[in-house]
Amino acid sequence: MEAYSSLIMIIPMIAVFYFMIILPQKKRDKKTREMLNALNVGENIITIGGVVGKIINIKDDELTIETSIKRTEIVIMRWAVKEVLKSADI
Repeated sequence: MEAYSSLIMIIPMIAVFYFMIILPQKKRDKKTREMLNALNVGENIITIGGVVGKIINIKDDELTIETSIKRTEIVIMRWAVKEVLKSADI
């Protein structure tokens, strides 16, 4: 009987852990994957390092972005994109 009481305590704890930690993380990961797969030339982005630029070329998992007034080109990996900026944010 004691084994069942321990099991009855553990199952709700696992369910709470799943719904509060694992499920929200899966949703965030899915949203990020969708955003990265939808990147297009001409979009303004911000990288995880804080660099802001405009995508000028996409080749597989590499993006070439143009930054600043001097038109400096930087090649970054697709996974390094933090977010796509809306035109109102620029």
